Amino acid sequence: MTTTRPIPVIDVPTSARRRWAALVVLMLPVLLVSVDNTVLSFALPAISEALHPSGTALLWIVDVYPLLLAGLLVPMGSLGDRVGRRRLLLIGAAGFAAVSALASFAPSASALIALRAGMGVFGAMLMPATLSLIRNIFSDPRERRTAIALWAAAFSGGAALGPIVGGLLLENLWWGSVFLLALPMLVPLFALAPLLVPESRDPRPGPVDPVSIGLVMATMVPFVWAIKTAADGGITLPILAAVGVALIAGIAFVRRQLSRSEPMLDVGLFRVPAFSASISANLLSIFSLVGFLYFLSQHLQLVSDRSPLQSGLLLLPGLVVTILAGLVVVRLVPRLRPSHAMAAGLLMNALGYGIVLVTGTSGSDGALVLAFAVVGAGVGFAETISADEILGAVPARKAGAASAISETAYEAGAVLGTAVLGSILNAAFRAHVEVPSGLSPQAAEAAGQTLGGATEVAARLPGATGSALLDSAREAFDSGVAYTAGVGVALMLIAAAIVLIAMRERRP
Repeated sequence: MTTTRPIPVIDVPTSARRRWAALVVLMLPVLLVSVDNTVLSFALPAISEALHPSGTALLWIVDVYPLLLAGLLVPMGSLGDRVGRRRLLLIGAAGFAAVSALASFAPSASALIALRAGMGVFGAMLMPATLSLIRNIFSDPRERRTAIALWAAAFSGGAALGPIVGGLLLENLWWGSVFLLALPMLVPLFALAPLLVPESRDPRPGPVDPVSIGLVMATMVPFVWAIKTAADGGITLPILAAVGVALIAGIAFVRRQLSRSEPMLDVGLFRVPAFSASISANLLSIFSLVGFLYFLSQHLQLVSDRSPLQSGLLLLPGLVVTILAGLVVVRLVPRLRPSHAMAAGLLMNALGYGIVLVTGTSGSDGALVLAFAVVGAGVGFAETISADEILGAVPARKAGAASAISETAYEAGAVLGTAVLGSILNAAFRAHVEVPSGLSPQAAEAAGQTLGGATEVAARLPGATGSALLDSAREAFDSGVAYTAGVGVALMLIAAAIVLIAMRERRP
């Protein structure tokens, strides 16, 4: 008796017009997620004034969303392979919109953290679905590379749109209005996706593995918590215990994947040097971008005393450069080794941080804006090529799993960019800020934790005392920026070397 191999459930659009129309629809949730990330960075000063979070809570408001995204992307990628990628995309979009609406009215920092966590769960359904659908729609490598470049450009376009639209909202409405941006972006998605985006799934999906999902979260959460907490109070026994739990869970996860016939994540792919190098370039390029935005958005508003809209417009050139760099590198790939393109992007990231390290932040904002444009160009190069290399390494039926790995690297970079560089920045701020005596315990704690808290407390103090606190807080913040820039330079140089060594035999 003979058996027949299952046919993949996929209806690839036959016409070029329909393929590119489907891409436009799939870029909507990408815009949604990227707008949410940048808008939140610009809303941090307003959130600090309204909800009075501690320095650690402020980092969790930013990081709990990409942290859960990073932990759930691989399971959601596998789930999309099983139940249908378009179906999972629409479920995620509906949930994301509902939780975003609730987050806009969060009454406290803890409530906002919880709602941001919910956004992370539904956001994890969006990202691997979009990239895996693109992988199946565009079977021609040249078309796929262009589609991925446009997909990556949507991330940058959303980042460019976020500060400008968010600036307008924050100057006229409350901080929570930035989360309502999700709603108008989802109406076209629900209307057009069933018509233009074909459904696809793996004909032989692996089983759902709750144990592996738990091990992923047990690796990510304690590790990020340890980074943030160590910045507050130094290395303690609970922090060492959390790192130990993360290491044990990570090792257990890898061993479990290697021992299963149908693993949730094919960790064997990481034995391929080009694949591992592409993942590293993906993660660290986003690390550099998110870490840079974390301190730059606060510097422009709270040190340079610019409005949210003015700050957003100053970042616009750098974000446009990010889009253009991603499109330009597609044209260069046929004549350029992928490793050279990725390494060039990482070296541009290092150069951007180097500009900050050399010029400092106390002078003109022009140097910071230039540095951000250089970092943006580097991200455009490295992110586009690394995503294409990752997807090109797997067959179409495993596109969900490969997309999930790529997106996990992206979101892990976003988490670590804020957690590592943000924690260094906050620790330097607390070490250098001079809080005046005579304040209430609550006011003294707020002024000593974050620049936003110090700015609010200074506004309530008498003239000379308030000015002294504000000056000290701004100098302390900028001293932390110098430390983060040094770390950024070192990491980007190491990453470029890894890519060149691991992919030295990989040609166009």
